[in-house]
Amino acid sequence: MFSKKTMVVTGAIVLIVLNGIVFSFNYIRKSSFQSPAVQTVLFFVGPLQDGISRTIEFAEDIWTHYFFLVATAKENDLLRRQLAEAGLQIHECREMALTNARLKQFVEFRSSTNFTMVAAEVVGKDPSPWYRTVIINKGKSDGLRNGLPVVVPEGIVGKVTGVSDGYAKVQLIIDRNSAVDALVQRTRARGINGGLNNTLCRFDYVLRKLDITVGDTVITSGFDGIFPKGLPIGGVTKVFRRNAGIFQEIEITPFVNFHKLEEVMIILNLPEIEMTGE
Repeated sequence: MFSKKTMVVTGAIVLIVLNGIVFSFNYIRKSSFQSPAVQTVLFFVGPLQDGISRTIEFAEDIWTHYFFLVATAKENDLLRRQLAEAGLQIHECREMALTNARLKQFVEFRSSTNFTMVAAEVVGKDPSPWYRTVIINKGKSDGLRNGLPVVVPEGIVGKVTGVSDGYAKVQLIIDRNSAVDALVQRTRARGINGGLNNTLCRFDYVLRKLDITVGDTVITSGFDGIFPKGLPIGGVTKVFRRNAGIFQEIEITPFVNFHKLEEVMIILNLPEIEMTGE
């Protein structure tokens, strides 16, 4: 830092210069511009005055730009907030459009059947690796009971296995303990659909001699007393016939995407023809 002596000397020089400028202005104002003395004073004072004026203008310009930058920064912050809010509204509108599209499918599905249904949202999933179940936000107060089939427009989801007043547990068809009586739509070959893993099912007890190929559609048979006949389950993606044995090994990919399951429909009662069978 500067010493006290240096600061005193600097201050004295500044005062002398300022006094000289003031004196010069007073002298110039009272004297003729044609006077040699005035011209001499102007010769020395002019550049100094010009430098001071430029310095003041430079300081004013910096000050003005500072306020301009502050105002611009505030405006940018406001625009960022507005942009973030607009982005959030766009996401909300997009999510609403997707939800409306799903609900439209549900409405069309409900109107195309004779089933009495109630819609529910999936609010939880079983974290256990051994079971494939979900929790829905409808229960006894909505008419649900154990054994009711759960479906979506793409196909069957599972069945109700536990009920409380406002919630219910649904066992998915990909659960290893699940069993749905089913048949191949093309050949009417019958078997039992069971869970295989997170995304696949197996088609058990299908006789080795029956004609089943990759691409065949598997539907519910209606013989298990739970699912109505003819609801889609999935498509055959693998067929393996051993050289020995009675049954084929068949893999099914469900039509329902269980990773994206958000809403479901619960069938409360089946049509009379489905209840009595043939």
